[in-house]
Amino acid sequence: MGPQRIVCLTEETTEWLYLLGEEARIVGISGYTVRPRRARDEKPRVSAFLDGKIDKIVALQPDLVIGFSDMQAALADKLIRAGLDVYITNQRSVAEIFRTLRLVAALVGAQERAEAWIAQCQARHAQIAAAAAVWPRRPRVYFEEWDTPMISAIQWVSELIGTAGGDDVFAELGTQRMGRDRVIADALEPARRVPDLVVGSWCGKKFRPEKVAARAGWADVPAVRAGRLHEIKSCDILQPGPAALTDGLEQLHRFCTDWALAQ
Repeated sequence: MGPQRIVCLTEETTEWLYLLGEEARIVGISGYTVRPRRARDEKPRVSAFLDGKIDKIVALQPDLVIGFSDMQAALADKLIRAGLDVYITNQRSVAEIFRTLRLVAALVGAQERAEAWIAQCQARHAQIAAAAAVWPRRPRVYFEEWDTPMISAIQWVSELIGTAGGDDVFAELGTQRMGRDRVIADALEPARRVPDLVVGSWCGKKFRPEKVAARAGWADVPAVRAGRLHEIKSCDILQPGPAALTDGLEQLHRFCTDWALAQ
């Protein structure tokens, strides 16, 4: 049976349960949820990212609350003190995302459906990597998660850039699990690494390529000269769940492919 009344504090769990056909178990979602779109019409929104409506969540009588990362530790603490069962995941790599998807599927008894979806997803990843493997050169990619301060790609994004056919110019920072450890203090350092592509996903606010292009010392960056500054919406790439593994990767691969075909 598993939990019958689940509150999802972040979008990726909601999307995953819908993909598994287990959406009837969801009784509350994050206010930031946009995937799937219909979840916003069907489920009450009871949390932001860092905090939530504790009384409203308790009133839903959930038998499980699922959240993500240390950033929700304070919210999880409030819910635990309110007497609720809380499960916090902390996936940061592609492998950890797949592992978390399996864990959540097991909680609701949907392992077979999960494995079918994961197998199809991993087959597509292999197909994309094989397509990129024939390119004479891979594009150098600077992924910017935030602009003030500049923060480079989290681990799963850095890994997906590699699968898509690119090379993350700050790959060494991608292994750092905390955002504060991926801050780029020197505003000229991305330019020095001569990215062929710049991809912005400013964590919920609109990416402004013209502002990036106008940064002091960036005029000769190959991506700026060629006008290859792209946006991926944060809901498609910065949620550690199905979206990043599918739509996020596909967009990265399209940007890399367009660049490779132009060489």
